[in-house]
Amino acid sequence: MLRRYTRSSVAPVDTRVLLVDDHAVVRAGIRLVLDGAPGITVVGEAGTEERAVVMARAHQPDVIVLDVLLPGKGGIELIAELLEVSPQSKVLMLSSSAEPGTVERALDAGATGYSIKRATDTDLIAAVQAVAAESNYVHPELGAALATGRRGSTGPLSSRELDVLRLVALGHTNQEIAKELFISTRTTEMHRASIMRKLHFDTRAQLVNYALANGLIGPA
Repeated sequence: MLRRYTRSSVAPVDTRVLLVDDHAVVRAGIRLVLDGAPGITVVGEAGTEERAVVMARAHQPDVIVLDVLLPGKGGIELIAELLEVSPQSKVLMLSSSAEPGTVERALDAGATGYSIKRATDTDLIAAVQAVAAESNYVHPELGAALATGRRGSTGPLSSRELDVLRLVALGHTNQEIAKELFISTRTTEMHRASIMRKLHFDTRAQLVNYALANGLIGPA
């Protein structure tokens, strides 16, 4: 199983979470996991869009765990309204869908993170901690799909970016990568920044796991 991707920073103490999912049994399971994690408290639940807005306004949660497939206009379309009534909240989308276009739309709509319902308990906790700490989060299983599926200004990884990614994952410095690929250090830094942006990563550890998962490097 792929490791979770988080930033080294930790979530603030007493992260307050609002759960939004139209299935009560799903909410109960998520609540059980999150309430059992140190520093996380579920302050409310909602099963409809209207109730979600009311609860977000009332509780001003740090994190809103939001189902993509809500009845009505849907979770992605609800993001803007939730952030309007609770501007400091961070939105973590939780869905059974791993389709790159859905992930992209959610992030573009204002979500800070995107995880999948088959994630482990540990992954779910890590996702909440990451977005609470204002770190972008995408479940590692979605990394490859996003890298090849996103278009436009963020585009897929180029062959040169894959070269840079592989060398970064192997532990080479920017200067060493520049020498290996016969490019400048500044160009290496630009490639590295582009890779992190396209994959929604924040740390080298994420790049290492991505490279391992996609066969760019072998296990140590």
